[in-house]
Amino acid sequence: MTLRRLWLVRHALPLVAPGVCYGALDVPADPAATADAARRLADALPGTFAAMRHSPLQRCEQLAYALIAMRVDLASEPDARIAEMDFGTWEGRGWDAIARAEIDAWTMNFDAPRASGGDSLVAMLQRVDSALAEARQLSHDRRGDVLWITHAGVARCVQWLQTHPGRMPRADEWPVAATGYGEWATVPLEAPSA
Repeated sequence: MTLRRLWLVRHALPLVAPGVCYGALDVPADPAATADAARRLADALPGTFAAMRHSPLQRCEQLAYALIAMRVDLASEPDARIAEMDFGTWEGRGWDAIARAEIDAWTMNFDAPRASGGDSLVAMLQRVDSALAEARQLSHDRRGDVLWITHAGVARCVQWLQTHPGRMPRADEWPVAATGYGEWATVPLEAPSA
């Protein structure tokens, strides 16, 4: 049996000042970094895919369109379920300008809506889990890998869902590591056992 995978590709370096909160903030990516990532990805990808999806945020759309220009056999659809977390009123602010007490309150209760009005981690995990279930089904039905062009937060959600199905994380358990800008990782698409 062939192992089918989900390719989790992170957008290229965003054009935003260091230290700024930019989850749902629709910032573009560096064009040269995007072109470089698309070239490397086009060379690394297998011949066919069951499906390709991208976050509707422009930093991911840029990479999707650059990749499709190099691999005309690919087509992608936007999927809001694989967009980055919405940080509400924190968007566009420096992390150092957000009260430490607000950040601590959020990390102590991931399932509660944040004071900032953005996504809760529970809501994000639910939408990513829905997209992941669809990816598994598409992979099975069409007998191929699935490609997502997405964000670090989505990749962390997939990592959590694959290793801890049906359980909410504590702040000290949440995955910190993520692929670099314009990089990717693959995960198996078999459903994890609870």
